[in-house]
Amino acid sequence: MSPIIEMKNIEKHFGSVIALAGVSVDVLPGECHCLLGDNGAGKSTFIKTMSGVHKPTKGEIVFDGQPMDFANPRAAISAGIATVHQHLGMIPLMSVARNFFMGNEPIKKVGPINVFDHDYANDVTMEEMKKMGINLRGPDQAVGTLSGGERQTVAIARAVHFGAKVLILDEPTSALGVRQTANVLATIDRVRKQGIAVVFITHNVRHAMAVGDRFTVLNRGKTLGTALKGEITPEALQDLMAGGQEMVALEGSLGGTV
Repeated sequence: MSPIIEMKNIEKHFGSVIALAGVSVDVLPGECHCLLGDNGAGKSTFIKTMSGVHKPTKGEIVFDGQPMDFANPRAAISAGIATVHQHLGMIPLMSVARNFFMGNEPIKKVGPINVFDHDYANDVTMEEMKKMGINLRGPDQAVGTLSGGERQTVAIARAVHFGAKVLILDEPTSALGVRQTANVLATIDRVRKQGIAVVFITHNVRHAMAVGDRFTVLNRGKTLGTALKGEITPEALQDLMAGGQEMVALEGSLGGTV
């Protein structure tokens, strides 16, 4: 199977600061590729380069077999690369349906006037959320009444509905409880099974191991390698991340209570 996206020897410099120093990652359709690393490892810069926010200083992006030079994030979205950020950019007092279609509002004509097609938006929202395992009280339910995990699922379902081929998830479980995290991980699994490539950015090894097919570790702007599921233990993956060895030493000094 050919990768849907390839990041080849990507460098990103901000003046004299080298944020990425030759990172190469490829992602397959229907794969959950986990990108791990501690704070400052270069994860955010990498996904912003993948999604058109930053232009790489050096290197090449190949998407769907074609070299790509995204002028801006909208160009990446149009190509099929969608990002769900930690801060979802939703309006809490607006309905789920209005948030779902924000920026892509369906329109119908009432006489000479174009108006928002509530019926279409409501039907699609309910159907898409049901596919993701979320049963809303109704499409007019305010987003602010949903749990954090449900809001993440709304954002993921929205990206999938509007044609994402590559879905970048930026720390989607970082602020969630156990039950909400389980729901989001189940949503990731559903998306992957639809043939969509998922890039899951996290610093939580347990969450990565639950849904990941491959794991790439970033450390100070460089990749420390990529491993397939079953080829690496959670402990080894943690050790590759910045701070892993320090945690092992700390556990030893505290008698394994960390």
